[in-house]
Amino acid sequence: MRRVVVTGIGMITAVGNDKESAFKAICDGVCGIDQISLYDTEGHSVTIAGEVKDFDPTTVMAPKEVKKADRFIHLGLKAAQEAMADAKLPDDIDMTRFGISAASGIGGLPAIEKNSIILNTRGPRRISPFFIPSALVNMLGGFVTIEHGMQGPNLSCVTACAAGTHGISEAAKTIICNGAEQMLVVAAESAITGVGIGGFAAMKALSTRNDDPQTASRPFDAERNGFVMGEGGAALVLEEYESAKARGAHMYAELIGFGESGDANHITTPTLEGPLRAMQAAYKMAGEPKIDYINAHGTSTPVNDKNETAAMKELFGGKENCPPISSTKGQTGHCLGAAGGIEAVVSIMAMRDGIIPPTINHSNPDENCDLDITASGSRKAELNIVMSNSFGFGGTNGVVIFKKI
Repeated sequence: MRRVVVTGIGMITAVGNDKESAFKAICDGVCGIDQISLYDTEGHSVTIAGEVKDFDPTTVMAPKEVKKADRFIHLGLKAAQEAMADAKLPDDIDMTRFGISAASGIGGLPAIEKNSIILNTRGPRRISPFFIPSALVNMLGGFVTIEHGMQGPNLSCVTACAAGTHGISEAAKTIICNGAEQMLVVAAESAITGVGIGGFAAMKALSTRNDDPQTASRPFDAERNGFVMGEGGAALVLEEYESAKARGAHMYAELIGFGESGDANHITTPTLEGPLRAMQAAYKMAGEPKIDYINAHGTSTPVNDKNETAAMKELFGGKENCPPISSTKGQTGHCLGAAGGIEAVVSIMAMRDGIIPPTINHSNPDENCDLDITASGSRKAELNIVMSNSFGFGGTNGVVIFKKI
């Protein structure tokens, strides 16, 4: 079977606008969650989120082109540019064999909200001609491929909070099946809007700790009361191993396992069995190796964190056999469809630097979440194999496992 390696990475989050600054902040326990500035929150029950700060979209697109793409595309373009530069690809690369696997949970929600208001207040003739192209999820891949000249498979995953992870596995499948030599995975989300936050708040899914945003996201903590919305983007250049080796590429890691499953249970409430099956599939594909670290889905919701803990115990045969885990959503917020991409990049960089990022705000242990949670700061460790989990609404699950090269 053709092997798949990672030769370039990039990310932008609420704690850093490039991979190195974002990763350092995550490991330092910096929290990017604060009061929302992207819209007027008056009257809203939730007023906090993890916004990307000091980002100018004209740094990634020509000023006249910015209005043609929604914010999630701007963030994705930024991450993609960083990953492509990081991969140091040769000028003569065959772009007909270079594809893209884009991912987003919702896509252009700000554009949808804005143009819905225009429709109802100013009429259909005032709707922007750029509305549809700016809002479609697959336009993330479209804009990126146009910029970089990629002519291979152009795929998109829209699987809620598992989208970024599924984007990785779909790209890997394409390379394994000889559909491409390289695939760029780009996952991005920007749903911090009135209707986005309001919708999740109406479901009682969000934390309402508006007066203390820095401690609102509390993965695996006994006092967790919901997730905090984040936004951001991440990108990974995946490449067939022999191709990467032949050009002398730097290889961050090899993707040795991935797994997918469905709960078939409830549209929003996760089960234990669905995530477990995804982890089992990835673990089996990887050859059931010793896992040194798991970047957990860890949303800070009562049900997810409890079920994910139970699933990890089942996978490894008891808590005493489970590797150290952490959730980095306390720092970045939950970036929905971008989360899996961001957390895959974080996992790879953790393996590169031999450091386990902390789970911030974990100060009240929960007897139902009793694993080795890295909570009191980053932990130095030799990491050779890491796992990253993502689970989404609709009962859709994805897991990836990377090995250091």
